[in-house]
Amino acid sequence: MPSFKFHFKEIDWIIYLPSHGNEGRKPQKYGVTFLDRKKQKSQTGRMIELEDAVSRAAIAKKYPHSVGFYLTSKGRGKTWEPDYLRTKKIRSKRGFYAFLKELGLS
Repeated sequence: MPSFKFHFKEIDWIIYLPSHGNEGRKPQKYGVTFLDRKKQKSQTGRMIELEDAVSRAAIAKKYPHSVGFYLTSKGRGKTWEPDYLRTKKIRSKRGFYAFLKELGLS
């Protein structure tokens, strides 16, 4: 299943938002997965709610973030390079939800 991807550049985290399955939910309740590229760790088990992902200390305590929205990327590891469709400076959790709305994802 394709997904919409958000790269938090400064901390090198990616939040994956599936293109299907979140219909009818508020953005905070969207089911997502995430990857901490620096530590090569993701959440354990099933998807978590977007609210829980953006409330993690690595994101919540380090605003502002440059967030790149992309669908595809190339390379792996150090040669990984996302094909950003849009990049925006996000200053709060509320700003991230506004970014989703601007992209038509909420």
